[in-house]
This record gives sequence, C-alpha cells and structure tokens, in this order.
Amino acid sequence: MAAILPANDPAANASTTESKPQLQSGGQPPVRKRVLPWADVVFASLTQGAAWLTLILLAGILVSLLVGAAPAIQQFGLSFLWTSDWDPVQEKFGGLVMIYGTLMTSLIALLIAVPISFGIALFLTELSPNWLRRPLGIAIELLAAVPSIVYGMWGLLVFGPILATYVQMPLQHAFSGLPGLGNLVSGPPVGIGILSAGIILAIMVIPFIASVMRDVFEVTPTMLKESAYGLGSTTWEVVWRVVLPYTKTGVVGGVMLGLGRALGETMAVTFVIGNMNQLNSPSVFEAANSITSALANEFAEAGEGLHQASLIYLGLVLFFITFVVLACSKVLLMRLKKNEGARS
Repeated sequence: MAAILPANDPAANASTTESKPQLQSGGQPPVRKRVLPWADVVFASLTQGAAWLTLILLAGILVSLLVGAAPAIQQFGLSFLWTSDWDPVQEKFGGLVMIYGTLMTSLIALLIAVPISFGIALFLTELSPNWLRRPLGIAIELLAAVPSIVYGMWGLLVFGPILATYVQMPLQHAFSGLPGLGNLVSGPPVGIGILSAGIILAIMVIPFIASVMRDVFEVTPTMLKESAYGLGSTTWEVVWRVVLPYTKTGVVGGVMLGLGRALGETMAVTFVIGNMNQLNSPSVFEAANSITSALANEFAEAGEGLHQASLIYLGLVLFFITFVVLACSKVLLMRLKKNEGARS
C-alpha cells in the first residue's frame, strides 16, 4: 500500500507543483510568448499581395488587348462580330467564322465529353472492382498529360480518314436528297472540319472532367449511400438522388473547367479544323476556323495595321467569351447553393 504523505511534505508539494501550471496573479494561465510575432503580418501581406498581383495581371492583359485592338474597333466596331469577310489584301475583316467555329467545336466537345466523363466517374466510384479502380484512374489522368499537338497529328492522320470513310460518306449516302439533313453532312469527305475538331477536343477534355467528377463523387459520405442501398435503391437511384444532389456544385465546376479547356485549345484544333475563313454551308463536316487557330496561323506574319489589330480583336472576343462563361458558371453555382439553403 502506498504511503500517505503529510500535507506539509516537500515531496507532495513538489508533485502538486509539477502537475499544475503556474497561474498568473489574476488566476489566468500564463500566455505563451510568440517566437515570431511578425510572421502572421508577413504571411497576410504576401497572400494579399498575390491576390492583388493576379488582379493587376488580369487588368494588364485586358488593357493591352484593348490598346492593340483599338484600330480594328474604331474601323469595324461591333459589326466585326457578325461579319464573315476576312481579306487581308483588301483589309476587310470580320470574326463571325472564327467565333462560330470556336463556339461550335466547344459545344460539340461538351456534348460528347460530359456524358462519357459522367460514366467514367460513376464506374470508378460505384461499379469498378478494387483491382481495376486505381490503374484505370491513373490511365485516364495520363490522357491529360499528352501534348495537344500529338492529339492534333493523330486526328489529322488517323482519326480524320476514319471519320470521313466510316461516318461522313455513309451519312451522305443516307441523307442525300433531304434538304435539311443533307446540308448538315455535306462537304468533301476529307476528315477535317468542325465535327472532327469537336471530337478531338472532347477526347482532350474528358480526363479533366472525369477526374473532377470522380473526386467529388468520392466526397459523398459513405453512410448516405449505404443508407440508400439499405432502403432498396438501385445504383442509378443512389447516384441520381444522393450523389448528384450532394456534389452538383463540384460537377458543374468540372464541366466549366472542361469548357474553358476547350475554348482555349490551339494546336489540336489548328490541325483538324481546316483553317478556312469562309462558311459555305452549315455542315458539321465543313472546314472552318477558330479564334485560337486563326491567331496561331496568322499572327506571326501579320503586318502592323488593321490585320494585326483584327487578330488582337479576336483575342479580345475570346477573352470576353471566357469571362461570360465563368460568370454564368458562378451565377449557376450561387443559385444551386441558394436552392440548397432553401430546401434545408
């Protein structure tokens, strides 16, 4: 049995002193002295400076585009947006063909990439066996590391002829004589055009959208999904009624990331879109041009004057298209969050 020490025993007083922290005169524990009292101030200043630097760079890019495009803005005004003439010899410029090509290829890419990315993310998170989940996820992410010029060369040399032989020519034979559908598949079967560029862009943005969707699907609490399965829900019902409502903000963000990637792609589109500054028909197989491909092909050899200013004007238009897309995504995300708060 342990011996009981008397109250005035020095050993007992020493053990009590060691077990309790020393108190200040006011009965409060001592305040720990900070080793670097200026560290928080420096860190806050650096982070705030980085934020302001981003805004300054963005404003600088916008101002430089406005200054460079000023001659074309003064000459053509807003009619530049709906004029299709592009003749450097006569100095007649209009950006309708490039704007149309940019929007159509990005739209086709999203229509193809979003369902495929959703299926990939759903398979990796809900249906894939454990031994396949990690290798397949790594393989999909490696697609994002392939240079865009490789996609462009593959699309021009391999995918384009396959598209022309096994898709465009059968469709032309099937829809020949039909006024509406025949015009949508008209054009020489060479395998380059708006549809080819859109499909190549879809292949390029699938890794980005699928990776984001997979990550946000994995954030869903396992208890919610197991509870739904326990109530008899199928896999699709769990995804549609549990996973998507919980992660819809992240899903929209992933789609917007893919759209931004498609709008800004240059080399792959330059290889397969055809680089034609005229639109002869509404065919998706028609050769066209995009803003990025026009800048890549003509800016290096454009002389000072209206030609260079018109190309910079195209860059300014692409800047505003990207800004509008991001603004719309922010509004959509705010509405989604507001609806979530209303339901809660």
